[in-house]
Amino acid sequence: MAGSSHGHTPAAWTGVIIAFIGFCVAGAFMVMANPLGFWAGMVIVVLGGVVGMAMRAAGLGQPKKTARSVAHPVREAVGAES
Repeated sequence: MAGSSHGHTPAAWTGVIIAFIGFCVAGAFMVMANPLGFWAGMVIVVLGGVVGMAMRAAGLGQPKKTARSVAHPVREAVGAES
């Protein structure tokens, strides 16, 4: 995965950071036995996913690959060296 720069985009980082904050909020309120705060944290987690997908749709995510580059990535790399 490191060679494909999977997740190294502003959309991925923003979505994960927002979701992480939501998990922290939900965890803290779960320990405090406050169901309303827990569900607010879960809403923040979902918001992280929505923000990440919206940023990806706006062009800040990983560019989509063509069918050829996905089908034979190793064969192309080996052929390029020969």
